[in-house]
Amino acid sequence: MAFEQTFKNIDNILRTDEGCSSELDYIEQKSWILFLKYLDDLEKTREVEAALQDKDYTPIIAEGYRWNDWAMPRTPSGDYDVHNALVGEDLIEFVNGKLFPYLKRFTSSTNTGIEAKIGVVFGEIRNRISSGYNLRDIVEQVDELKFQTTEQKHELTYLYESSLNKMGNAGRNGGEYYTPRPLIRTIVKIVNPEIGKTVYDGACGSAGFLCEAYNYMHGNVKKTADERLLQTSTFYGKEVKGLAYIIGMMNMILHGVECPNITRTNTLTENLADVQEKDRFDYMLANPPFGGKERAEVQQNFPIKTSETAYLFLQHFIKYLRAGGSAGIVIKNTFLSNTDNASIALRKKLLEDCNLHTVLDLPAGVFQAGVKTVVLFFKKGEPTKKVWFYQLSLDRTLGKTDPLNENDLADFVEKQKTKADSENSWSICVSDLNENYDLSPKNPNKVEAVDERTPQQIADEIRALANDSQRLLDEIIRDLKIER
Repeated sequence: MAFEQTFKNIDNILRTDEGCSSELDYIEQKSWILFLKYLDDLEKTREVEAALQDKDYTPIIAEGYRWNDWAMPRTPSGDYDVHNALVGEDLIEFVNGKLFPYLKRFTSSTNTGIEAKIGVVFGEIRNRISSGYNLRDIVEQVDELKFQTTEQKHELTYLYESSLNKMGNAGRNGGEYYTPRPLIRTIVKIVNPEIGKTVYDGACGSAGFLCEAYNYMHGNVKKTADERLLQTSTFYGKEVKGLAYIIGMMNMILHGVECPNITRTNTLTENLADVQEKDRFDYMLANPPFGGKERAEVQQNFPIKTSETAYLFLQHFIKYLRAGGSAGIVIKNTFLSNTDNASIALRKKLLEDCNLHTVLDLPAGVFQAGVKTVVLFFKKGEPTKKVWFYQLSLDRTLGKTDPLNENDLADFVEKQKTKADSENSWSICVSDLNENYDLSPKNPNKVEAVDERTPQQIADEIRALANDSQRLLDEIIRDLKIER
């Protein structure tokens, strides 16, 4: 791939910089520089389009702050003007003291489209690259990247996703921004979003769900109007953390959404009592954070009071889902069986307000933290009568070197179409649940190996093993004496 070596070069430079110490730092710094290069290419494309229509074009970025002013100045002939390029302390002082403050001035109150995102991005991120010489080397590398053709964007998307994958395996909470893409693609297949309807993730992180939903729906585009819908009024996300916000923005841009509808906000501060029909969405795709704790005043926004963030998000998704809409939500598996009042009440609400038609029980190792999770698939507007479970059982241990892949989930996708029973799948009737609405995945079809040995046989085998161990130990001791 044409740009792969460039990405490697950038990472190698970042690893030598004192201001960057982890994969999260690397993706953060690449993101803001890539964003400005993308913006420059976008401006050039818009300028050409305006010229072809004999129209004037007003640049988004003012003179002095454009890519070719500070990052890659050009001679009159268009060559890189290395003699007038800022470097060392001069470059760091310009970026930190002039460029970032200028970009922070863009606000959603005075701008629309991509312009409205600039101020949010640069208000939430800072330049961590401490060496102006390293920064000079990086912008020269980034300048080689192009965002102008479909092939170029596809390659950049692949390389950026690879960086996100590395971040997902990194320390410093890298995994909280990353959901394995094979799992996301499978969830999207099951939910099956259609063009003309809206997709929402209220805890979007790196926007993996929104990006994969775009890829899936983009494959069904038949006319220009379909693509316009996908670009402007289909995908919506919210994210509270600044780093995740810019990563999600950049990820969607690289996937082909020119101006992502991602809002920088704390989703859980919205009062569910205020939600109206116009606020709702057709599809929910999300992996909300779990294990976090929310303050008492935030809990007042929800009918079921709990400090567990994942349970608050699940209430949010149920409320914001339009009647007839579908959802695929990742949640910790203990949600299915916890006996505290909030868990019981939330399971009851889910089963009464929605048709929880499918539960995918995932093994440990799907997420690098090792937490066991399930995926809840439900449709709003009708109560649940029967739940189909699928327990993903693999003949290997998942991990960094052997992660989940789409082939692992192929049997689930096929059997989910008819919700067939098998060694790994079964159904339960809601009418058979106990008063706690316990949904623990207890597979009645899996044949457990039965040890038919008698106690005497087991004792004899233990004795034989002990004798073998003693014999081996005696031989080792004898060999040691001979060596002496």
